[in-house]
Order: sequence, then structure tokens, then C-alpha cells
Amino acid sequence: MALRRTQKQKLYRYSVYAVLIALAVWAAVSTDWARIGKLYFNPEVALKMLPGIITTGLVNTLWFTAVAFIGGLLLGIVLALMKLSEIGPFRWIATAWIELFRGLPAILTIFAIAFILPIGLGVPGTKLGGPVVLGLVGLILVASAYMAETIRAGIQAVPKGQTEAARSLGMSPMKTTFWIVVPQGFRIIIPPLTNEFVLLLKDTSLLFIAGSFIWSKELTTFARDAATQNANGTPLIMAAILYLIVTIPLTRFSAWLERRMARER
Repeated sequence: MALRRTQKQKLYRYSVYAVLIALAVWAAVSTDWARIGKLYFNPEVALKMLPGIITTGLVNTLWFTAVAFIGGLLLGIVLALMKLSEIGPFRWIATAWIELFRGLPAILTIFAIAFILPIGLGVPGTKLGGPVVLGLVGLILVASAYMAETIRAGIQAVPKGQTEAARSLGMSPMKTTFWIVVPQGFRIIIPPLTNEFVLLLKDTSLLFIAGSFIWSKELTTFARDAATQNANGTPLIMAAILYLIVTIPLTRFSAWLERRMARER
């Protein structure tokens, strides 16, 4: 007797479940959990890493993220306004900047700013703040290019009636832009900016290419060095957990903001 369509779908679904359960059981039975626990979830190594991985690695990561975000945001506002300007050269410069730093891999930009720029300027890197500070500048440049496009989209999403109303009240074009258009545009782009903050937080791990000192180790570099010193992967697992502790609430917050703003619209 031929099976109906719903019966075929149910049979297929149960078959998939059976295969997945079989694979999970096989993985659970065949895995050497004692060895994995010793290599990646070693409590002795974990205790040895505390509290340094938090007070140095996590704190530096948050500081680097905050500096890159604020620097990228300020520069992004300037670039967005330049790209929306009626003055041609401003638009060309902003477009070239955005396309350049969005088109290059972030790690290449960080490397170039941290090591090649001091050579080009003929100034020792230490006089410019050191490789880590210069690498952070590179991260700001990359962030500014992405934020500029987000800010521009937010400004363009503000109804033109708002601008016309402000001008009819006698406000100058500059005052209208900074006091009427930009604040409303920022309200629209809060969710994407929150996502940008999360991406920047993860991108701080690219600063490893600029080298590291004890005082400047961000979370990934701290965990990598600790894993090498102890010949154990537990610090990497700890770093992953700390990243998730920070990023998951932020992404949930961003999703909540998007839902709330969608309801308001």
C-alpha cells in the first residue's frame, strides 16, 4: 500500500532523528572523555589562569573594543557626512576611504599601520605608541569605514519632512543636520551599531599580529600564550566562554531593540 505524503514526511523525519541519535551515541561511546577533560577542561590549569585571564585578558579586550568603537564612531560620523555632502571632493575622499578599508582584510590593515607605517614615516614605532597602539589605530580605521555606511543609511532614513520643518523654523543647514537629522538617524541605527560593537570585540583578537606585552594582552593572545606555556587547551576554552558571556547578552539586546523598533514603526 502506497504511503501518503504526510506519512512519508513523518518516516523521513524519524529516520533523520534515528541517524542523529545513533551518531551521538557512537560519539559518546568512542570518545576518550578522560583525555579530553585533561587536555581542555583541566581544573588545575583553569585555577592557575584565574584571575589573570579576566583582569588582564578580558579587561584589555573590553578597553580595546571601547576605544576602537568610539574612535570608529566619531570618524564614521565625519565620513558619513562627507559622503552625503554636496561638495564633490568630500564625497570622493569619503568613498575612497570607505571602499579601501572595507575592501582590505582587517588583519592586513592592522599589520600595515603597526609595522609598515612607521617605516614609511621614518619614525620608530615606539615613538608612535608602539605596535599595539598602532594596531588599535588600524582597527579604528576599519571600524570607521563600516560605521560610516551604517550612519549614512540611518541619516538617509530620516524623513525629509524633518529637515524641511527645521529649515522652515529658521535653523541653518548645519544646525539642522547636527540637532535634528543625526540624532534621529542614530536612533534608527542603534541595533546595527550594537552588532558592530560585538564584531569589534571579536576583531580585537587580530591585534595579536601587532605583538603583545604583559600589559597589552587581549583575551585571545592571553589564552594562546597560556595554552602554549601549559601545553593545554583549557585557557582557550576559558577565553571562548568569556567571549560568549559578553557577546550573547549583547546580541540578544540588539535583537530586542530591533523587535521593539519594528513594533514602534
